[in-house]
Amino acid sequence: MADFDNRVSPFGAARAETGVIDQGLRSYMLQVYNYMAIGLLITAATSIGMFKLTFVDTGAGLQPTALGQTLFGSPLMWVIVLAPVALVFLLSFGIQKMSVGMAQLVFWGYSALMGVSLTTIFVAYTSQSITQVFFITAATFGAMSLYGYTTKRDLTGMGSFLFMGLIGIVIASIVNIFLGSSALGFAISILGVLIFTGLTAYDTQKIKEMYFAGDDHTTAGRKAIMGALSLYLDFINLFLMLLRLFGDRR
Repeated sequence: MADFDNRVSPFGAARAETGVIDQGLRSYMLQVYNYMAIGLLITAATSIGMFKLTFVDTGAGLQPTALGQTLFGSPLMWVIVLAPVALVFLLSFGIQKMSVGMAQLVFWGYSALMGVSLTTIFVAYTSQSITQVFFITAATFGAMSLYGYTTKRDLTGMGSFLFMGLIGIVIASIVNIFLGSSALGFAISILGVLIFTGLTAYDTQKIKEMYFAGDDHTTAGRKAIMGALSLYLDFINLFLMLLRLFGDRR
């Protein structure tokens, strides 16, 4: 009986260890999704609040308030556009020197600035279509993130291909600022939806693989914040691409 116990005990230990890892991975992924969800809520609340402060419906159309003129009708607009980019670089390259609390504050600040920069979508599109596209985005994102989490297929190769495609649409978007081509803009939106849909699955798998049961609290917290940032960017960009395709303009 003692020999039998000795034979099975390693398997029991392995099962116990797997259980601990699975529980830790679930907790880690839940933290990533919670950070992302809070970031999206901050962005949505900031965007809606800023829209109400900066534009007013006069009956003949939306008109900017004095604050709206200051923020979106002056060179300050470029600060609003570029400030979120600066915070992304700060978080990406400086997170190793930050505490988890500081990294959270930078991420929340980035989410708020993104909300300010997205205020103008309420001027360009109807509120109903924005809401509809948001739920389409959420459903698409959820399905692809679930696929990335559960699939046994290695998505590394797909990620490299998608990253090259991302560089391509960034360059095409810059070129189209000068060309103003609606056909090119439509093509960029189609490719953007495909690229960010794929990146959602790829990033989810990458975030999952970043988990290590031996990480201390600080390291795990930093990883969760960077994972949330990646998924947040996938969601926002997918939403904007879908909005260009399906949003009803005012």
